[in-house]
Amino acid sequence: MVRHHQPRKGSVAFSPRKRVAKETPRIKSWPECDESKLLAIAGYKVGMTHATVVDNNKNSPTFGMEVSTPVTVLEVPPVVVMGIRSYEKTNRGYKVITEVLADNLDKELSRKISLPKDYNKSDAIAKIQDNLDRTAEIKVLIHTNPKLASVPKKKPEIFECAIGGTSVEEKLNAAIELLGNEVKASDVFNEGQFVDAIATTKGKGFQGVIKRWNIRIQYGKAARSSKERHVGSIGPWTPNRTMWTVAQAGQMGYHKRTEFNKKILKIGENTTVSEVNPDGGFINYGLVKNDYVLVKGSLPGPSKRLVILRKAIRPKSTDESAPQINFISTESKQGV
Repeated sequence: MVRHHQPRKGSVAFSPRKRVAKETPRIKSWPECDESKLLAIAGYKVGMTHATVVDNNKNSPTFGMEVSTPVTVLEVPPVVVMGIRSYEKTNRGYKVITEVLADNLDKELSRKISLPKDYNKSDAIAKIQDNLDRTAEIKVLIHTNPKLASVPKKKPEIFECAIGGTSVEEKLNAAIELLGNEVKASDVFNEGQFVDAIATTKGKGFQGVIKRWNIRIQYGKAARSSKERHVGSIGPWTPNRTMWTVAQAGQMGYHKRTEFNKKILKIGENTTVSEVNPDGGFINYGLVKNDYVLVKGSLPGPSKRLVILRKAIRPKSTDESAPQINFISTESKQGV
């Protein structure tokens, strides 16, 4: 019988496929930006709908025509800059020199973060400024406001965010101005801008090799003698061990994933939520109450999941003009 040759089935990318340690994603890479502002914002995934827009992509065959596109709705309550961190560069990577925390922290954070009785914010800022000569990076700590959104939680999420600027001193001055203040989505991004969506995907539990690795179902004698949905062989006699590249059953989903170059179609305020709210609210979420962002296409994660929008680290296009939106559907959607 002729031996059958073909490429292997199932991608081994993103291995090992295990659950994330924390649902709030940690961002390790940041783009360069000369503007002194935050490079990311966080929101909660509401659901999906569709909108009718005028295609403004000059390379598209539908340029200038009215097209229907799927959009994801994110509710983005104002986030609060709660702290500043200064880093120095060492042989073992970046190391924290010191940090400053705002003195008007949310009461929901008091159970997790407690300031010392002798804490003085001015002294902490002065310490950062004194060590500015060995400071290599300035970042800020941000906490969300879930109690303002339609998510069943009050405890804010905390994540670290980079800040733009041409020098460390400029970044520090911008961070000091933002310390303790609220930041809206419109202060960070513009309509038509490309962003990267970072979130934890839907968890699907323990799954078999066919669904988890997309390998081929067994056929012929291999299927008749045993089961169809299994791996033909998990390894040779020599070397007598199972390689990590062999597809096996296990955890699927609930992974940190980044989707690049998602286009922001609209940034709405809390006074215009009626433009996106269906009658009775979104399925599995409810009504949008705060500022919202319409992103073209889908985003990782289920409803109510935290999604961080970061300034695009490798934008595919320099054209970031806002498209004209003629219609946003407010009909109830099933299974989105």
